[in-house]
Amino acid sequence: MYNELYDAWMRELQNPELEKLPSDFYSNAAKYLKKLKEEGRMLDKRTVKARLLRIEGQNVKRMLHELIKTRYKKLLRKTSEGYKIPDDTLAAEEVKLLSGFSPLIESYQAFAKGLLQGQLLQIDAKCEQKNAVLRFLKDVPAIVGSDMKPYGPFKIEDVASVPVENAKILVKQSLAEKVEG
Repeated sequence: MYNELYDAWMRELQNPELEKLPSDFYSNAAKYLKKLKEEGRMLDKRTVKARLLRIEGQNVKRMLHELIKTRYKKLLRKTSEGYKIPDDTLAAEEVKLLSGFSPLIESYQAFAKGLLQGQLLQIDAKCEQKNAVLRFLKDVPAIVGSDMKPYGPFKIEDVASVPVENAKILVKQSLAEKVEG
Protein backbone atom coordinates (compact mmCIF):
# COMPACT_ATOMS: atom_id res chain seq x y z
CA MET A 1 0.00 0.00 0.00
CA TYR A 2 2.90 2.36 0.70
CA ASN A 3 3.98 2.33 -2.95
CA GLU A 4 0.40 2.79 -4.17
CA LEU A 5 -0.02 5.79 -1.85
CA TYR A 6 3.33 7.24 -2.88
CA ASP A 7 2.49 6.91 -6.58
CA ALA A 8 -0.96 8.51 -6.12
CA TRP A 9 0.55 11.33 -4.04
CA MET A 10 3.25 12.08 -6.62
CA ARG A 11 0.81 11.98 -9.57
CA GLU A 12 -1.58 14.32 -7.76
CA LEU A 13 1.15 16.84 -6.92
CA GLN A 14 2.70 16.79 -10.40
CA ASN A 15 -0.48 17.00 -12.47
CA PRO A 16 -2.83 20.02 -12.43
CA GLU A 17 -5.75 17.74 -13.33
CA LEU A 18 -7.50 15.39 -10.91
CA GLU A 19 -5.89 11.97 -11.05
CA LYS A 20 -7.86 8.73 -10.96
CA LEU A 21 -8.00 6.87 -7.64
CA PRO A 22 -9.29 3.34 -7.08
CA SER A 23 -12.70 3.25 -5.43
CA ASP A 24 -11.30 1.53 -2.33
CA PHE A 25 -8.17 3.71 -2.04
CA TYR A 26 -9.04 5.47 1.24
CA SER A 27 -10.39 2.34 2.92
CA ASN A 28 -7.16 0.52 2.02
CA ALA A 29 -5.11 3.45 3.32
CA ALA A 30 -7.04 3.41 6.61
CA LYS A 31 -6.49 -0.33 6.98
CA TYR A 32 -2.80 0.13 6.25
CA LEU A 33 -2.43 2.85 8.89
CA LYS A 34 -4.29 0.72 11.42
CA LYS A 35 -2.01 -2.23 10.65
CA LEU A 36 1.09 -0.08 11.13
CA LYS A 37 -0.24 1.18 14.45
CA GLU A 38 -1.08 -2.33 15.68
CA GLU A 39 2.32 -3.69 14.63
CA GLY A 40 4.04 -0.83 16.42
CA ARG A 41 2.07 -1.45 19.60
CA MET A 42 3.32 -5.03 19.78
CA LEU A 43 6.99 -4.01 19.65
CA ASP A 44 9.38 -2.58 22.19
CA LYS A 45 9.43 1.17 21.40
CA ARG A 46 13.25 1.24 21.52
CA THR A 47 13.80 -1.27 18.72
CA VAL A 48 14.82 -0.25 15.23
CA LYS A 49 11.74 -1.91 13.75
CA ALA A 50 9.43 0.08 16.06
CA ARG A 51 11.13 3.36 15.08
CA LEU A 52 10.93 2.48 11.38
CA LEU A 53 7.22 1.66 11.71
CA ARG A 54 6.64 4.96 13.52
CA ILE A 55 8.46 6.90 10.76
CA GLU A 56 6.57 5.00 8.06
CA GLY A 57 3.28 5.87 9.79
CA GLN A 58 4.26 9.55 9.93
CA ASN A 59 5.17 9.51 6.24
CA VAL A 60 1.89 7.82 5.32
CA LYS A 61 -0.08 10.41 7.30
CA ARG A 62 1.84 13.28 5.71
CA MET A 63 1.30 11.95 2.19
CA LEU A 64 -2.40 11.25 2.84
CA HIS A 65 -2.88 14.73 4.27
CA GLU A 66 -1.26 16.38 1.24
CA LEU A 67 -3.11 14.10 -1.18
CA ILE A 68 -6.48 14.88 0.40
CA LYS A 69 -5.76 18.62 0.56
CA THR A 70 -4.62 18.73 -3.08
CA ARG A 71 -7.60 16.68 -4.30
CA TYR A 72 -9.98 18.85 -2.27
CA LYS A 73 -8.66 22.01 -3.95
CA LYS A 74 -8.95 20.43 -7.41
CA LEU A 75 -12.46 19.12 -6.69
CA LEU A 76 -13.55 22.52 -5.41
CA ARG A 77 -12.13 24.30 -8.46
CA LYS A 78 -13.61 21.85 -10.97
CA THR A 79 -17.02 21.77 -9.31
CA SER A 80 -17.23 25.55 -9.00
CA GLU A 81 -16.41 25.81 -12.71
CA GLY A 82 -19.41 23.57 -13.42
CA TYR A 83 -17.31 20.62 -14.53
CA LYS A 84 -18.90 17.20 -13.92
CA ILE A 85 -16.25 14.94 -12.42
CA PRO A 86 -16.60 11.31 -13.53
CA ASP A 87 -17.26 8.96 -10.60
CA ASP A 88 -14.62 6.52 -11.85
CA THR A 89 -11.97 9.18 -11.13
CA LEU A 90 -13.01 9.42 -7.47
CA ALA A 91 -12.66 7.14 -4.48
CA ALA A 92 -15.98 5.92 -3.03
CA GLU A 93 -15.82 8.38 -0.13
CA GLU A 94 -15.23 11.31 -2.49
CA VAL A 95 -18.28 10.34 -4.55
CA LYS A 96 -20.43 10.46 -1.41
CA LEU A 97 -18.97 13.76 -0.22
CA LEU A 98 -19.28 15.38 -3.64
CA SER A 99 -22.95 14.43 -3.93
CA GLY A 100 -23.68 16.68 -0.94
CA PHE A 101 -21.47 19.49 -2.25
CA SER A 102 -22.84 19.86 -5.78
CA PRO A 103 -26.26 21.30 -4.80
CA LEU A 104 -24.52 24.02 -2.77
CA ILE A 105 -22.38 25.04 -5.76
CA GLU A 106 -25.43 25.09 -8.06
CA SER A 107 -27.41 27.24 -5.61
CA TYR A 108 -24.53 29.66 -5.18
CA GLN A 109 -24.03 29.95 -8.93
CA ALA A 110 -27.75 30.71 -9.41
CA PHE A 111 -27.51 33.34 -6.67
CA ALA A 112 -24.44 34.96 -8.31
CA LYS A 113 -26.03 34.93 -11.77
CA GLY A 114 -29.20 36.58 -10.47
CA LEU A 115 -27.25 39.18 -8.53
CA LEU A 116 -25.21 40.09 -11.61
CA GLN A 117 -28.50 40.63 -13.46
CA GLY A 118 -29.66 43.01 -10.74
CA GLN A 119 -31.92 40.52 -8.99
CA LEU A 120 -31.54 39.37 -5.43
CA LEU A 121 -32.85 35.85 -5.14
CA GLN A 122 -34.63 34.93 -1.97
CA ILE A 123 -32.83 32.14 -0.21
CA ASP A 124 -35.52 29.67 0.78
CA ALA A 125 -35.58 26.22 2.32
CA LYS A 126 -34.61 24.65 -1.02
CA CYS A 127 -31.24 26.42 -0.93
CA GLU A 128 -30.45 25.52 2.66
CA GLN A 129 -28.00 22.74 3.22
CA LYS A 130 -29.85 19.44 3.10
CA ASN A 131 -26.96 17.19 4.13
CA ALA A 132 -24.42 17.17 6.92
CA VAL A 133 -21.00 15.53 6.89
CA LEU A 134 -20.45 13.14 9.79
CA ARG A 135 -17.58 11.06 11.14
CA PHE A 136 -18.91 7.83 12.60
CA LEU A 137 -17.83 6.90 16.13
CA LYS A 138 -19.47 3.45 16.09
CA ASP A 139 -20.57 0.93 13.48
CA VAL A 140 -24.03 1.87 12.19
CA PRO A 141 -26.18 -0.37 9.97
CA ALA A 142 -27.69 0.96 6.76
CA ILE A 143 -30.45 3.54 7.28
CA VAL A 144 -33.14 5.09 5.14
CA GLY A 145 -32.63 8.85 5.13
CA SER A 146 -35.34 11.46 5.53
CA ASP A 147 -35.06 11.87 1.75
CA MET A 148 -36.02 8.17 1.41
CA LYS A 149 -32.59 7.24 0.02
CA PRO A 150 -30.47 4.46 1.54
CA TYR A 151 -27.28 5.41 3.44
CA GLY A 152 -24.61 3.15 4.88
CA PRO A 153 -23.81 0.83 6.43
CA PHE A 154 -21.09 2.80 8.20
CA LYS A 155 -18.01 1.62 10.06
CA ILE A 156 -16.06 3.40 12.79
CA GLU A 157 -14.13 6.39 11.33
CA ASP A 158 -16.19 6.46 8.10
CA VAL A 159 -16.99 9.97 6.87
CA ALA A 160 -20.25 10.42 5.00
CA SER A 161 -22.85 12.96 3.99
CA VAL A 162 -26.36 12.23 5.31
CA PRO A 163 -29.56 14.32 5.50
CA VAL A 164 -29.48 16.93 8.28
CA GLU A 165 -32.46 15.35 10.05
CA ASN A 166 -30.71 11.97 10.26
CA ALA A 167 -27.42 13.63 11.21
CA LYS A 168 -29.00 15.29 14.24
CA ILE A 169 -30.29 11.92 15.48
CA LEU A 170 -26.98 10.12 14.90
CA VAL A 171 -25.06 12.85 16.75
CA LYS A 172 -27.58 12.91 19.61
CA GLN A 173 -27.19 9.13 20.02
CA SER A 174 -23.37 9.54 20.07
CA LEU A 175 -23.01 7.35 16.99
CA ALA A 176 -21.33 10.10 14.97
CA GLU A 177 -19.96 13.60 15.21
CA LYS A 178 -20.40 16.46 12.79
CA VAL A 179 -17.41 17.35 10.64
CA GLU A 180 -16.97 21.12 10.52
CA GLY A 181 -16.34 22.41 7.04
